[in-house]
Amino acid sequence: MFAMKKPLWLNKRVNLSAHRKIKSLLRELNLHTICEESLCPNVSECFSHGVATFMILGDICTRACKFCAVVKGKPRKVDYGEPKRVKEAVKKLNLNYIVITSPTRDDLGDGGAEIFAQTAGGIKSIDSCRRVELLIPDFLGNKGSLKKVANCGADVITHNLETPPRLYREIKKGSEYERSLEALRIIKKIKGRVYTKSGLILGLGEEEKEIIGVFKDLRRVGCDFLTIGQYLPPSVDCHPVKKYISQSEFDYLKEEAFKIGFKEVKSAPYVRSSYLAHTFLIP
Repeated sequence: MFAMKKPLWLNKRVNLSAHRKIKSLLRELNLHTICEESLCPNVSECFSHGVATFMILGDICTRACKFCAVVKGKPRKVDYGEPKRVKEAVKKLNLNYIVITSPTRDDLGDGGAEIFAQTAGGIKSIDSCRRVELLIPDFLGNKGSLKKVANCGADVITHNLETPPRLYREIKKGSEYERSLEALRIIKKIKGRVYTKSGLILGLGEEEKEIIGVFKDLRRVGCDFLTIGQYLPPSVDCHPVKKYISQSEFDYLKEEAFKIGFKEVKSAPYVRSSYLAHTFLIP
C-alpha cells in the first residue's frame, strides 16, 4: 500500500540554532523532551521560544501505540535524581510555563505518579507563580496515583484520548477509552480547581460523528481544554495517515467544541497537546 503524500501546505520550517542550544543543556543534565523523542513537528518552534516539554521516567514506553515514535520495550530503573535536574533546567532556561510528561510505565506500581509529584513540587518551590502542566498516562486507572498527581500543585493536568473508541484496539493497544475518560473525571472530582485538558489527532480513520462524540464525552467528565491536530506519521513503521484534514475542517471542529462547552480550544494541523500550552491560561 502506498503512503499518502503530505500536502505542500503542511511543510514547516525548522529553526536549528534554537534547537541546538536547548538540546545541549538537556544533554548536559541528562534529560529528555517528548518534543524530540516523539519527533514532534513543532520541536524547533517551541525550542526557539524557550519552551520544552520534559519527559521524565526515561525514554522507553511499556506500550506500543501505533501513532507514536517513542521507543517501546523494557524501561530502565527509575532515576530518582531526575526531579532535581528538571528543576535545575527550569532555572537555567528561566521557564515560566513547564510541561512534564512521561512514557507509560506499566512496570511501576504507581505508574510513576510519585516522580511526577516530586517534579512538579520542585518546580513550584522555585517560584509558586511558575505554571506547571502535567501530561500524564492513564496509570492503569490507579486512583491513588491519580490522587497523587491531582494534589501535587499542578495548574493543568492533561491526558490525551487521541482517537475515538472504535480505533483503540488498532491504534492504542493496551489502553482503554473509558479508563482514560475516568482518569480525567477522577482528577476533576479530587481537585476541581485544576484545569483538565485532552487532545485528539485526526487522520487515523475516524469519522466526524465520532469526533463530536469524543468532544461530548470529554465535557461530560468536566474537561476544560481541548487540542485537535493532524496525525503525521513520525516514521514509516507507524500507522499510515488515512486523511489530511483541511484548515476549514479544523475551524469547523473548533466551533463545534466551543458550542459543546470547552473553555479553550486549539485546532489546526500542527497543534499538539503541549503546543502553545501556556496560552491556554492567558485571559
